[in-house]
Amino acid sequence: MESAIRNPQSAIFLLGFMASGKSTVGPVLAAKLDLEFIDLDLVIEAGAGCAIAELIEREGEERFREIETDTLREAVSRGAAIIAPGGGAITRAENRELMSRLGITVWLDAPFDLCWLRIQKDGATRPLAPDEATARARYEGRLALYQQSSIHIPINESHSPDDVSETIVGKLKSLSDEARVLA
Repeated sequence: MESAIRNPQSAIFLLGFMASGKSTVGPVLAAKLDLEFIDLDLVIEAGAGCAIAELIEREGEERFREIETDTLREAVSRGAAIIAPGGGAITRAENRELMSRLGITVWLDAPFDLCWLRIQKDGATRPLAPDEATARARYEGRLALYQQSSIHIPINESHSPDDVSETIVGKLKSLSDEARVLA
């Protein structure tokens, strides 16, 4: 497939709240664009030798965010890829600057109620979302940051990962066409 990315060395960052679909959509999108998929949480867990929940419990959220930033920087240095940072990576200005400078940010805009339903179903321990009120507050606190993304993809429960990926590819092609016109 013809690359839909403006710059073939760019990364595409899938942003969104926890359980918005980043880790599910990412591999499908990567296959469509013939790019590597990097799930930052999995890379962090492999490096730390433990689950994110355990890392946060053991070293605190701030230390986790530092590790996340280092891992994001390393992932970007590998060249073009689909990268799914954790839902809170956007909260650090350094990460936002890095992602906007070196790639295209795509916000998977799943409503809070859908994210919360998925969080409850997946059974994973999520220390930063121990209850609905805490999770909702985090979600609402991040919305303005997610809204700064280059591409906005509204998500609902009927969208499959393939549907979402096709929508992203279409929007990437539009961005690429715009860039050619403006060049």
